Amino acid sequence: MMRFKPVVFALLSAFSLVACSGSNNSSTPDPVDGGKDRKAILTHWADNIIIPAYAGFKVKLDAMVEKSNAFAAKPDAGTLAAFREAWAEAYIEWQKVELFDVGPASRRSIRSFINIYPANVSGIGKNIADPSESMETTSSYDRQGFPALDYLINGTGSSDTEIVAYFTEPAQGAQRLNYIKRITDHMQQLVNNVTADWAGAYREDFVTKTGTDIGSPMGELVNGYVLHYERYIRSGKFGIPSGAMLNGVVAADKVEAFYKKDLSKALAQAAHQAAVDFFNGKNVKTGAEGPSFKTYLDALQAKDATSGKALSEIINTQLAAGKAKIDGLQPNLYQQILDNNQAVKEVFNELQKAVRMLKVDMTSAMSITITYTDNDGD
Repeated sequence: MMRFKPVVFALLSAFSLVACSGSNNSSTPDPVDGGKDRKAILTHWADNIIIPAYAGFKVKLDAMVEKSNAFAAKPDAGTLAAFREAWAEAYIEWQKVELFDVGPASRRSIRSFINIYPANVSGIGKNIADPSESMETTSSYDRQGFPALDYLINGTGSSDTEIVAYFTEPAQGAQRLNYIKRITDHMQQLVNNVTADWAGAYREDFVTKTGTDIGSPMGELVNGYVLHYERYIRSGKFGIPSGAMLNGVVAADKVEAFYKKDLSKALAQAAHQAAVDFFNGKNVKTGAEGPSFKTYLDALQAKDATSGKALSEIINTQLAAGKAKIDGLQPNLYQQILDNNQAVKEVFNELQKAVRMLKVDMTSAMSITITYTDNDGD
């Protein structure tokens, strides 16, 4: 999503356990009764959600790379259309793993390399002209990944004929095709490394270090999950383009998939549904719900302070309200903002209600400290 400078604040829950950031064990015993068995929760997350979700994304990514290679070998309208379709499918699948900003993905900054938008068109041009430009620097984030491919295969011409001509132009066509390969190779490398880490030692660390303190797998994942919902779904997909996060300044050109605008809603739907499914512990392989934020909150008997209802029920109700607002938008979020921006702002408002519940109520009940900063003052 678009990068912005947060106003630094620290939200420390009244029930949080503060520990040094390198700690792996909670200062309290790991409860193992019923739904409070954190090892069972972490094991379910690893084996039935995170690892298979990455496997599913890798299948789509590898298929996209195959189609990109076919396009490079023979740039024409047919191979372009096949590449574009595979890109869209992989982009949607990415939304289902982007929320797992923990361990290998966090250390490798995979989200920053794969989905920072809007794409930096002038930077992409610079990288095309100079193949020695690094793909590993922070300044390269918005020159690669899905948004850069979006520009290259959807935005370099007003028609498929013009886009094909862009890649077959005698002077620079080969360099442009080579840059696509640099992007896709880097994406594959990142994903292969993350999946290899999960298949190796990290999975054991994840399921056995069961504390909730700062630096624990659960603490890190909860922070990553809430940050993703707040910054990358609420703000990135709706708040910034609609102007709700920019003091009313509308920035429709900052929608995700700007050059393939009719994909923008589908990406947002996939991301939000992934967040809902993870909250409820939905098994990627079977679709059944398992150990999760929901079951843990229920085992802790966490209640909503106002209604007295189960906190998990209140959160799920609010998540459903946000989903309904997203579903009511046009497929093209850019056009939606131009036609009826209020509808997009209403999505932002519904998601903001869920942010407060996740960031304050849920983490307080779980005794987990929010360690990241953002700019909305929640």
